[in-house]
Amino acid sequence: MSSVNVLLNSIEKVKSFVNLVTTYEGDYDLASDRHIVDAKSIMGIFSLDLTKTLRLDIHDDNELEKIKAALKDYIV
Repeated sequence: MSSVNVLLNSIEKVKSFVNLVTTYEGDYDLASDRHIVDAKSIMGIFSLDLTKTLRLDIHDDNELEKIKAALKDYIV
């Protein structure tokens, strides 16, 4: 498992992020403080504090470099 920090501070960013992440196999979680949600769940993401940086946990190391490259606009 690997982690990167992402910023999803607008509705459009959340929608495009979910659309992108759902194209990949594997499990992805977003964490904010103590709360962890499925990164493929738009409703789950909206339950987080989007004014803060979120931690994206990538559980599929086979796709790690591809997903990091695809998410470059969100990674901080």
